[in-house]
Amino acid sequence: MKEAQLHGSRGFSAGSPASSPSGGSRTSRFPASLFWAVLGMLLLTAGINVALILLGIAWNWPSLFSVHLILFYWLAVSLLIVLYIRNRMHKTYEVPLQEISKATAQVARGEFSVRIATINPPGKYDYLDVMITDLNRMIEDLGGRETLQTDFIANVSHELKTPLAAMQNYAVMLQSPDLDEESRLAYAKAVSANCRRLTGLITNILKLNKLENQQIYPAVPPYDVGEQLRECILAFEESWSARRQELEADIPDGIMVTTDSALLGLVWNNFISNAIKFTPEGGTVAVRLEQLPGQQDGRGVIRVSVRDTGCGMDERTKTHVFDKFFQGDTSHAAQGNGLGLALAARAAAICGGSISVESAPGKGSTFVFDMQG
Repeated sequence: MKEAQLHGSRGFSAGSPASSPSGGSRTSRFPASLFWAVLGMLLLTAGINVALILLGIAWNWPSLFSVHLILFYWLAVSLLIVLYIRNRMHKTYEVPLQEISKATAQVARGEFSVRIATINPPGKYDYLDVMITDLNRMIEDLGGRETLQTDFIANVSHELKTPLAAMQNYAVMLQSPDLDEESRLAYAKAVSANCRRLTGLITNILKLNKLENQQIYPAVPPYDVGEQLRECILAFEESWSARRQELEADIPDGIMVTTDSALLGLVWNNFISNAIKFTPEGGTVAVRLEQLPGQQDGRGVIRVSVRDTGCGMDERTKTHVFDKFFQGDTSHAAQGNGLGLALAARAAAICGGSISVESAPGKGSTFVFDMQG
């Protein structure tokens, strides 16, 4: 089965020359040939200056004439050299920097489709070309973030509107004077259910916002993660018992972790609740905890996997399963709001772990959490 993986963080990082897809390097914009060209020009003009002096001596030019001739000669030479350097600086620096300035002004206005062309072809990039490619990637990343923010607002608005509209409709029907007792109870239960759904949505949005902006994490004492997993499983006993599901647990004692237990609890609760929700009646949910041997640094990896025998996921669903508000199986949409796995992913990132999913249509799914022990 193919694997889709979500790592700890997805921040933008400007690529170094070694990692640049263009294979460029941060070399000087003025090559050594330009230095030798200017030096050659100065030596040539100095030689001409000496020749003029010798010619004036040989032809007995008046001293005042010779001095003025040399002064005007060097004035003309200096002017030509300044114009030459000014032209090179204009082409080398001013033109590309003006393009960068124009592009940044467009980005400041919210135009994230702008891209800047590099000066040199790929493989011959200098540091300004590398800066341009880094800036293009930064603009692309900002555009992606703007799209995500817009989509997030649209999704929040939709998710809030749905239960509110249902509550309004049921509230109107409850006001009917000839409503029988059975219908009244049914409508009241529907209002209550939509209230709970709305409360859960707002709670998850607030949690996600808090986690995404959290920067400082308190030090916590080590605790047995196996004990925490067993408590999470027992908390869902009523759910998997009602669906006559078989729950398999391979959870050894003594595996200690030093991280925020509340954050890891978010991960376990989402894994287990999703596994129960998407596993049909009579199916199996398996929870496994293991400590893998250390790699190069000698530290072991703590792995928690939750496997279900549900419908599984296709490639598109696996790609977006950790996105906010994404729900691949719309038949279960009323049971969630698409924020659970986004919360779990962020919580895992804060704890220094990563989440991956293995799945295939009709073969169930396995969610895996890995963290250095």
